[in-house]
Amino acid sequence: MRQAPLYSRSRRAPVGAVSAAPDTPPAPGATPADTPPAAAATARPPGRWRQWFGRHERMLWGLSGAILVLGGVVAWQAVNPAARALTQADIDAAVRHSLEKEPLPSAYAKAYEIIAPSVVRVVGTDGDEPDAAQADVKPDAKRPKPVPLPKAARPVPGDRKKQTASDTPEPGEPHLSTSTGSGVVIIDNGTILTNLHVVQGSKKLRVTFADGFESEATVVGVEPEHDLAVLRAKSIPDDLQAATMRSASDLQAGDQVIAVGYPFGIGPSVSGGVISGLKRDFRSPQGQRLLNNLIQFDAAANPGNSGGPLVTMDGSVVGIVTAILNPTEHRTFIGIGFAVPIDSAANAAGMPPF
Repeated sequence: MRQAPLYSRSRRAPVGAVSAAPDTPPAPGATPADTPPAAAATARPPGRWRQWFGRHERMLWGLSGAILVLGGVVAWQAVNPAARALTQADIDAAVRHSLEKEPLPSAYAKAYEIIAPSVVRVVGTDGDEPDAAQADVKPDAKRPKPVPLPKAARPVPGDRKKQTASDTPEPGEPHLSTSTGSGVVIIDNGTILTNLHVVQGSKKLRVTFADGFESEATVVGVEPEHDLAVLRAKSIPDDLQAATMRSASDLQAGDQVIAVGYPFGIGPSVSGGVISGLKRDFRSPQGQRLLNNLIQFDAAANPGNSGGPLVTMDGSVVGIVTAILNPTEHRTFIGIGFAVPIDSAANAAGMPPF
């Protein structure tokens, strides 16, 4: 009996037939149904990573750009490292360098700069002035009629001297008894505050302002109990500046001060020190007058400083230098000076009290 032939499930290509290349692309316009089964069998589906990259392409491009930017920042910081944070040591070093290059003026210098335009030299004479001295007075300085001082105002030993061989006058010049002291402008109309003992007994007074301008002056007020006198200049500079006055009630021992004036006629001179004490009493060596409620200070003061201002570091006048303590007859400074508080000058100058 003939047996039925067994057929293989796979079809064999006819002998001599050329098999289609597995990678032969389908004909243009062909549909999947037209694709030969062999080509469909050999086509591989895309891999998982390729599919993932395709779905997240935009995100990957953004991430790549961020990485590039971050890399650029890191590279820039490597080339330009960040500045180190400043420390107190750095600041101190910078300040020292600046001060070494251009030192700041001292507190004394600043105070003197403020008060200097208001300090004057006061010269009194008890006789006729020589012609040469008269020629120094400005043409517009009219000679005032001397104002007699009250009899109760007895002089305190101060800055009066008789000319000697060391300052012999020129031939024909009369011998004069002169007093040299200091003063401070308290009103810009030419009102000057000084010590009474500087002008006591003088028939004529002459003041020299900071810019060299000279004028005759008269006494317009006295306060003997505080050794104060108020002068009025007959003519004044155009830019005269009055000092700023401040109450001495808030002074404390140890506060810095300067004394400005014309010691021995030399000046203007400035010396610095501190307040040594308050509410001091002082009696002149001859016992002629007792002064109380004085400011004690240790800034150098000598004959000629009398009437000059005692000034705080803000340039304000708190006192009028009036006396020095020296147990010897030389009348030179040994470290103890006294000033009348400026508060006591209010009545003498016709001003309201501080």
